[in-house]
Amino acid sequence: MTKTLCPPLADKDVENLKAGDRVLISGIIYTARDAAHKKLLELMERGEKLPLDLKGQIIYYVGPTPAREGEVIGAAGPTTSSRMDKYTPPLLERGVRAVIGKGLRSQDVKKSLKDNKSVYLVAVGGAAALLKEKIVSSKLVAYEELGPEAIRELEVCDFPVFVANDVHGNDIYEIGKRKYERNR
Repeated sequence: MTKTLCPPLADKDVENLKAGDRVLISGIIYTARDAAHKKLLELMERGEKLPLDLKGQIIYYVGPTPAREGEVIGAAGPTTSSRMDKYTPPLLERGVRAVIGKGLRSQDVKKSLKDNKSVYLVAVGGAAALLKEKIVSSKLVAYEELGPEAIRELEVCDFPVFVANDVHGNDIYEIGKRKYERNR
């Protein structure tokens, strides 16, 4: 069964998700990669206002390619999430309820996900051209000077992801590894 998410998310939205669940997201999500994360944390450390309200939001680790004429966005596949590990806990503490990327997360991030009732979602790497078809609109929010790494507001419709880490501490990568080892 596929579940749906429509941000902004409440605690109950993410508490019902389990590692391995298939999810379709419809609504507004935000893009941010390394450079944008660094700028957000610098603002937080100085006590300054952020360019977006993080409460209940989903952040997608993506640096989309330029859009071709007549398209909303270029290829928009997930980037490696571990590059955001040092930035993730403070953003979760500020209310981010889900992040989307690919690959494994650190123990610190997994603990922070559990502590902050947030989830880590994975999008299929290598499917950037297909994922862009689920993006209805794209609008610059902050840090235009960062080019593809600027923060953008994306409106998505049935954007496909899987739950990798849930609020209960479950990890689909660890679950898969245990299943593989039992079946060897």
